[in-house]
Amino acid sequence: MNVFQHSRKVLATIALVFVVLFTTACSAATAKAPPTNVSAPITRSYSQLERGNSGVGQDFGNWVVTTSKGLIKDAYVRDNNKLGVVISPQVRPTEVKDLTRSLTQGFHKNFPNQDLTVLVYAPDKQLILTAQYDQQSNKIQYQSAS
Repeated sequence: MNVFQHSRKVLATIALVFVVLFTTACSAATAKAPPTNVSAPITRSYSQLERGNSGVGQDFGNWVVTTSKGLIKDAYVRDNNKLGVVISPQVRPTEVKDLTRSLTQGFHKNFPNQDLTVLVYAPDKQLILTAQYDQQSNKIQYQSAS
């Protein structure tokens, strides 16, 4: 009977240790979590925008900026079918369409089998050119912003 009581005390002690550890861990995690306020608007400055609203989009946006050698100041991908880029002042007006074509082709290779949109913004962030890639016809239509 002494062995039975000893085993019961050991099991009770182990259970108590787990309860204390679990309760402490949960309360510590809850205490450290920032309070959420659903009604508070989220404000971000332009420099804090993400380059994509998916992991693949984020990676492609980062790749566009880093491989552009200074021609593109910023890029973002939304819904894996819309690419927006802000060009640098180094890009001449006569080069915008060629740059847009190259971006559209690269975007299509990374996000195939769908219609795509590429939005090109001037350094002052004013829209200057939109390219629409049609998957079915495999053609790009350009529309200048007026």
